Order: sequence, then structure tokens, then C-alpha cells
Amino acid sequence: MRKLWITAAALLALFTAQAQEQHAEPPYVPETDPAVLQKLDEWQDWKFGLLMHWGPYSQWGVVESWSICPEDEGFTQRKPYGIPYFEYLKKYEELGNTFNPVKFDPSKWAKAAKDAGMKYLVFTTKHHDGFCMFDTKQTDYRVTGPQCAFSKDPRSNIAKEVFEAFRAQGIHAGAYFSKPDWHTEYYWWSYFPPKDRNVNYDITKYPERWNKFKKYTYDQIEELMTGYGKLDILWLDGGWVRPRKTQTAESLSWLKTPPQNQDIDMEGIAKMARQHQPGLIVVDRSVHGPFENYRTPEQQIPEKPLSYPWETCMTMAGSWSYVPDDHYKSVNTIIHNLVDIVAKGGNYLLNVGPGPDGELHDAAYTTMHNIGLWMQVNGDAIYGTRAIAPYKDGKVCFTTKKDGSVYAIYLLGENEKLPATISFKGLTPAKGAKMVMLGAKEKLSWKKTGEVVEISLPAAVQGKPWQHAVAIRIDHVS
Repeated sequence: MRKLWITAAALLALFTAQAQEQHAEPPYVPETDPAVLQKLDEWQDWKFGLLMHWGPYSQWGVVESWSICPEDEGFTQRKPYGIPYFEYLKKYEELGNTFNPVKFDPSKWAKAAKDAGMKYLVFTTKHHDGFCMFDTKQTDYRVTGPQCAFSKDPRSNIAKEVFEAFRAQGIHAGAYFSKPDWHTEYYWWSYFPPKDRNVNYDITKYPERWNKFKKYTYDQIEELMTGYGKLDILWLDGGWVRPRKTQTAESLSWLKTPPQNQDIDMEGIAKMARQHQPGLIVVDRSVHGPFENYRTPEQQIPEKPLSYPWETCMTMAGSWSYVPDDHYKSVNTIIHNLVDIVAKGGNYLLNVGPGPDGELHDAAYTTMHNIGLWMQVNGDAIYGTRAIAPYKDGKVCFTTKKDGSVYAIYLLGENEKLPATISFKGLTPAKGAKMVMLGAKEKLSWKKTGEVVEISLPAAVQGKPWQHAVAIRIDHVS
């Protein structure tokens, strides 16, 4: 019995270890290209960016692409509920014909982003539905296609107009590109009905069709890398399109059909892209390996700092795409998220979805303006910083500059008045360290009692109308 018990315990330990290994995150693969490493270091200085989801689906105010995916998930439901799939698909694909954003003015977006303190942009050149927001020569299913209402407009090559407008404001440009394409016959072949988000035919049985899809993808990315000016980021979505050997427990959970080797030759794509755009950051989202230069937790902030470059992508409102009456996060929430992310060593990519006429919600402009008011005062505590332990203590977050100075950023609640003292543990100012609060000229006094550092704020500082958070610069720590 004792031997049986030991054997059972050993087997249980083995199964537990295997289960943990299955769910463990694969290690980050560091980049080796010096030009990319330099760009990644610069990117980590930018801290705050804008993501934009936009396409013909904005006319209906529905989720981007996902309503044509035949999966029974909450985010894939068709509206009105119960409409037959192929009837819905036909109407959805016809949205490209009526897409006519006559108020499209990317310079207005770019100015709002700059005023908000955003340093880079990631724009959707193509989402999973396959509709191209750029002048691709690989398909007519594009905004410049002859059937599209907007194609006669001189601004019809939307991605190019957007990238140029943002670069004119000094904002770095990045291209979002969906690896899966639910419109091309090379991915969703009309001979078979789609069953889920994956390729709908057997790749081993029809390898020539898959090779055409690989070429289609390669050629579209090369168009973006050669005809759209300087690009700093290639942001690839649709992580289920990956080599079979890179599948993880998480990626397999997406499958409703047997797993396939959806290898599109990322090595060849990255090599080509960097030949045209030296130093390009490649983000093959969720495919952990050499082509995921940084990782992208979606709609969440990690509990602890991560040991590799990362970026939280999150919606400014409730949806990635335009919804007529969407509810926007408060400026206080967004700034607290930004400070929390930056203190943990990450970047914050905040999404907004333009409407069918090309305008943003008024709330988007107001939100970005008010973020910018805070960043004008406190940006030095955000840009060009890195994480420093203990990262956060209570309501105080920490960042450090390359000169060794440290910022203690106190998070104010909605309508909270600045307290007379700010206290924290885990980080000690050096003897004689000088402190000043951004936006105030008065020098601050401090003392340490046991493990607690206590900073006293004079009445002249407390009396100012501070909002969201305040940043105190400590010139050096011990």
C-alpha cells in the first residue's frame, strides 16, 4: 500500500508539473539586430500611444470583423439576432461599397493625439474581415476599390493619409495588419463554409492554396513597407495564424477545428520588412518567439513588472470599434492606468474608433485634451523612464530616469484634495536629496522614520487645484 501511495503521489506530481508547464508562458526571445534593439529602447521612452480600429463596419456600429466569424461567442453575435449567416455575410461585405467618411480629417486626429501627449500611432490597415484601408493591388476589397463610395475622394488611400498626418505632428507611425483574412479565397475558401476563425480547408490537402495565401500576405505587407513612408512598428494581429510547433494551451483553446500548421513564414516577412524599414519593431502578437519584439496584454494591466518589453492595449471607451453611444473611461482612470503601467515598465496603447463619417466622438477629443493638460505638467515623470523597485507602495508609484533621479507619483482619487504629507516605503532618498513637485516651485521637506519616508507639502502647494496624480522629483536615492 505504501508503495502504491508513493507511486500515485509521484504520478500526481508529474501530471501537475506537466499541466503547469503547458500553461506556463514561453520565455521571451530577445532581439539581436542592433537597429531593432535601438528602436525598442526608443519605443520604451515613448510610453503612450494611440491605437485606431476603423473600417466599413463602423456604419453599423458593430464589433470589428467578429460578427462574420461563425463562432458562438458573445462578441461574435450578429444583429439582429437570428439572421441567417450567409445573408448577413453578404450584407456585411457590401458595407465597403457604401463606406464614405466625408468628414475624414486625420490632421485633426493627429493634433488631438499630440495634445494628449501620445508619441506613436498604430492604425488598422486591415482587420480580420479582409477589408483594406490602404491601396493594395492584391484585392478590390479595399477603400480605393472602384466599387467603394470613397474611392473617388483624393484622400481615399486612408492609411497613407493617416500616417502622413501623424508623422507631420512628430508622432511615430505603426501599421496594424491582420494575418488571418476572412475575405480572400486563399484563407476562407468559398468551396467550404467557415467553421471558426481559422483557415477553412485542409492545408496538407491543398498546399498550393495555402502558398497563395502566404504570397498574398507577404505582398500586402511589402506594399505597406514600401509605399507608406517611415514605419516604426509592424503590429500583427490574429495569433492563431502560426506554425503548429508554436501552439500553446492558450492558442489551442481558440480552436473549434483540428489544429493546422498555419505557418506564413514570419522569418521571410520580417527580413523583407526590415530591408525596407531598418530597425522595424515586429510584434507578432501572442506568438511567443523571435518575431514578438514586445508583448501586448490586452485590456489588462499585469499585476507585477515584466522582465521584457511590453505594452497594454486598451480601449478608451468600451469597444475597439465605433459604437454610437459608447461610454468613455474617466480621465482619472486613464491617467491612473498610465502611471501604473509605466511604473511597471510598460507602454500604454489607448484605442479609439472613428465613426462612419470619419469623426471621433466629442468625448474622445475631450478626454484626450484633458489627458494632455495633465501630461503637460507631469510628462517628465512618464517619458524616458524605466521601472524601479518597489514600483508601487499604496497610492504611490515610482519611475526612474536615466540620470538616476526618481519620481514618486501619488494617485489622487476623484475629487481628492492633496494631503499634507505623502508617505511611502521601499525606496529611500539619498542624504540631502532635493525634492520638488512638478507644477510647483516650492522645495519640499522630507524625513524618514523607520522604513517610512514622509514628504511634507507646504500649504502653498496643497492649495493648488491638483487632479488625477502629482509627481514629486527626487534628485537621487540611496
